[in-house]
This record gives sequence, structure tokens and C-alpha cells, in this order.
Amino acid sequence: MSQSFRPAERYDATTVWLHWITVILIAVLWGIGQTADLVPRGPLRTGVWSTHVVLGFLAAFVLVTRVAWRAKFGRVLPPADSGRLYVIAKLAHYVLYGLIGIVIIAGVIDASYRGFNVFGLWSVPQFGSGDAATRRSINEWHELAANALIVVAAIHALAALGHHYLWRDHLLDRMRP
Repeated sequence: MSQSFRPAERYDATTVWLHWITVILIAVLWGIGQTADLVPRGPLRTGVWSTHVVLGFLAAFVLVTRVAWRAKFGRVLPPADSGRLYVIAKLAHYVLYGLIGIVIIAGVIDASYRGFNVFGLWSVPQFGSGDAATRRSINEWHELAANALIVVAAIHALAALGHHYLWRDHLLDRMRP
């Protein structure tokens, strides 16, 4: 069962904001990825995909910032659980970080293999031949990792809500800005 902690035991504001910015970016990026091809071909669809690419690069920056902040300056709190739940929570966080990294790397590779043009202002340098089969394969890995990320993130969110509403251990209070 969860151990209780004092409300003063919160993550620092930077850690909290970086977490919630990551949540928003991942949700928006996944939403765009699921719906952009519904937009008719042309400048609007290109703009939607350009937004996806720019937000993907922003997500990469936020992830690197988040890891660096956590390693150097972030507040370390005692575990909210012990035993198996602690191990599961720790593993879930590593999986989340790993999946975010994989999605970002696969996205950058995807955009680079295609040589994507962002808003007609900047071209992501193309490194591949643009072969359609290879492009599809890279894109499928990007999509698979993104979908896995959403599933793991949803389980993570449900676990946090379980702490808050079932165990009433104020775990979510740690992540308040």
C-alpha cells in the first residue's frame, strides 16, 4: 500500500512544468499524427504536418531539458510506494522516457529520410533516396512507438488517478505547479 507524504513534498516548479509541457506536446503530436491525413492534400495538410515536425523538435528539446534538469537540479522525493509498486513505477518512468526518445528519433529519421520542407521556410536535410518502402517502414516504427507511448502514458495516468482517488495518498499533489 502507498505510504503517505507531507503536502510540502512537491517537485520543483521547473520539473512540474516540464512534465506537463511534455504531456501536452505528446497529446497534441499524437492527435496531429492521427488526423493530419484527413486534411485534403495541399497547403493546409502541409502546414499541419509542418506543425507536427516543429512540435516534434520542441518535444526533443523539452525531453533533453527535462533529463538534464532532473539529473542536475530537480528535487528528488522519496518514493510514494515501496516494494513491487516502486519497481513498477520506476520501470514505467524509464519506459516512458525511452518511448518518448524512440518516437522523437524515429520522427527525425522519418522527416530526414523524406527531406521534409517545414512551412516552406526550412528543409530538413534529406539523407535517403526517398524510397517509398523504406519511408513507410520508418513511418510505421514512428507510429508504433507513438501508439505504445500513448498506451503506457494512459496506464501511467490511470495509476496516478488510482493513487489520488482510491488510495487518497495525495500523490498528484507532488505534480501541482
